[in-house]
Amino acid sequence: MNMANPLRGEVLTLYKNLLYLGRDYPKGADYFRTRLKSAFLKNRDVRDPEKIKELVARGEFVIKELEALYFLRKYRAMKRRYYAEEDREK
Repeated sequence: MNMANPLRGEVLTLYKNLLYLGRDYPKGADYFRTRLKSAFLKNRDVRDPEKIKELVARGEFVIKELEALYFLRKYRAMKRRYYAEEDREK
């Protein structure tokens, strides 16, 4: 067994979480999936545990950014719905 095995679970979990979040990506799920796959394949030969942890941390940052993007999109949609009604009443 090599040393990267304990990190394998973290990497797989990260990939699955990103894949799940990519379903609602503005440019489409297929676009997101191909970009995600190429990013993971580009780094598949990394064996240094510190480098792997660094890449996982970057992936977790991307997750937070995607969640913020989706939250903002929902907020704007709700704001348009409710404030558009108030503007019409004036």
